[in-house]
Amino acid sequence: MDAFQALLLGALQGITEWLPVSSEGQTMLAMMNWLGMSPSDALSSSIFLHTGTMLAVIVRFRREFMMMESKLMRTMIVATLFTGVTGVPLYMLFRESFTGGEKATLLIGSLLIITGLMLMLRGSSTRNMEDITTKDMALLGLAQGFSILPGVSRSGTTLTVLLMRGVKQEEALLISFIISVPAVLGAIALECLTGSLSIQPLPGAAMLTSSFIAGYATMDMLMRFAREVSFSWFCISMGMITLALTVM
Repeated sequence: MDAFQALLLGALQGITEWLPVSSEGQTMLAMMNWLGMSPSDALSSSIFLHTGTMLAVIVRFRREFMMMESKLMRTMIVATLFTGVTGVPLYMLFRESFTGGEKATLLIGSLLIITGLMLMLRGSSTRNMEDITTKDMALLGLAQGFSILPGVSRSGTTLTVLLMRGVKQEEALLISFIISVPAVLGAIALECLTGSLSIQPLPGAAMLTSSFIAGYATMDMLMRFAREVSFSWFCISMGMITLALTVM
């Protein structure tokens, strides 16, 4: 991967992170099919790309992080603990089972379709932050853990769970962004512990810078766009196209 390709991948991550279309799935498909990377290397690079958008979240919501009230703090901690319950085993399973590009691409296509179907689910949103229970936090964390699989949208999954539990959309968006930070840090820690993270300095710097700038610049606009547009059929269509091209 050269610096120019890294910049393009960072821009792709920065834009798709705020849309419920699985940025990990999109960047991995690009890396495997465009750059010819193995699923394992593509997963490592995709997780690293999330560092830039994670920093964009920290900068954008710096006041919320600095003045975090107790209920939001508790939600973040409990959700993060339960994210590990599902996320760590699925991470290890993917690394061990999907070593071939074709199998990984088929998985991503299938999970994009599932993500699209899941996005069709919505509940009545009337509950505030103070109404969130420990059960809600646990379910949120367990659901977020599945987003370690490429093709499962983290934002789409967490927002769907919160909305189905009746949390108001604005508060659901804030919670979804806040809990993404420890989730990304945990994924990076897993990469380091398993010795899988091996990014060259120049492409790494380009990916980090590009994903941060693109992510921060497009965050508000794409968040408004995502609230107004249904991405369910987009995910289903992308999944079906991916499966069809793989089979062909």
